[in-house]
Amino acid sequence: MYKMIGVLLIVLGFCALAWGGFSYKTREKVVDIGPIEASKTTTHHVPIAPVAGGVAVAAGIGLMLAGRK
Repeated sequence: MYKMIGVLLIVLGFCALAWGGFSYKTREKVVDIGPIEASKTTTHHVPIAPVAGGVAVAAGIGLMLAGRK
């Protein structure tokens, strides 16, 4: 069980280090006058600190080593 969680943490840590965050879009209605409506799409970026990726990789390696014993 420790090995599986360790591998998952290592993979997620390397992904966090490679991409550095993720983006998502929201849609907001600006004007709504009868049959006429206008909306605005905004892109939001959520950064992930490189330290968090490094900690995840280190924790994954620690779990892999703990799973050996």
